[in-house]
Amino acid sequence: MSVTSRALDPRKFRDPHVTADGQQRAVVALTHLTTLWFNTGSLCNITCVNCYMESSPKNDALAYMTFAEVQAYLDEIDRENMRVEEIAFTGGEPFMNPDIIQMLEEVLARGYKALVLSNAMKPMLNKRDELLAIKERHADALSIRVSVDHFTRERHEDIRGKNTWPPMVDGLRWLAENKFKLAVAGRTCWDESEEQGRTGYGKLFETENIPVDPNDPGSLVLFPEMDADVDVPEITTHCWDILGVAPETMMCASSRMVVKRKGADKPVVMPCTLLPYDTNFELGHDLAQSDKMVKLNHPHCAKFCVLGGASCSPD
Repeated sequence: MSVTSRALDPRKFRDPHVTADGQQRAVVALTHLTTLWFNTGSLCNITCVNCYMESSPKNDALAYMTFAEVQAYLDEIDRENMRVEEIAFTGGEPFMNPDIIQMLEEVLARGYKALVLSNAMKPMLNKRDELLAIKERHADALSIRVSVDHFTRERHEDIRGKNTWPPMVDGLRWLAENKFKLAVAGRTCWDESEEQGRTGYGKLFETENIPVDPNDPGSLVLFPEMDADVDVPEITTHCWDILGVAPETMMCASSRMVVKRKGADKPVVMPCTLLPYDTNFELGHDLAQSDKMVKLNHPHCAKFCVLGGASCSPD
């Protein structure tokens, strides 16, 4: 993996309104809510190196989202006539949540697209029969994006742990053989160009007969690393023109995520999937309250979204 060189300047990302050098901090407005994410809980069946979510078999800081809680937000979307197109689930490992199948069925029955981010290991494969039944009823309205951190077993297991490659490949093959709508997410923490990475994944997909186009950024998503302790520039209002990036292309311009903190009475809405633990970014309990401007006052906003050009959404 690449070695980071500089620690984050402690003067940065302190004031939500101005940067360390006194410039006006960039903000992003919600254009309209297209994708609503639910964090199903921070528990995962494995522990990955540098997991920005800190997911593990022991981390239950984010509680399991319940079917009733998801249903309440879907009801709000309907009641407020919001133009939401997709409901997405992340974690932790979503298939560890005991209500995930019921959640997916409800989302799809209401006519939304559904996306699940998964490691495609045992928790998913334990639900094969239920997933096949959902696919029979809803076809390609359900999409599953599988985390494959590198196209080689050695480097994938450097991140995910020993012997995590074979069960992931088994899950990927099962999804492909049963013609699920499928995407793959990889990492760019290696000393490789994007072209090298996509070529490597392409060879893996060909060998394993996985119908994912490695040259389609929506089918093979290569995410930059996220380390809040590594130095990155702060984003000012001038950066949009300098970088040629439009604020409306940021994830928080069209997405929100719901999380449930351990011990909390009810879930809260966050601007994106990247900041599940940062209470400074909480936008209230209801979607109707969450249309506030988002101040890009976090290293992830800079490195992942603005400079990295990444988004958790599929399109």
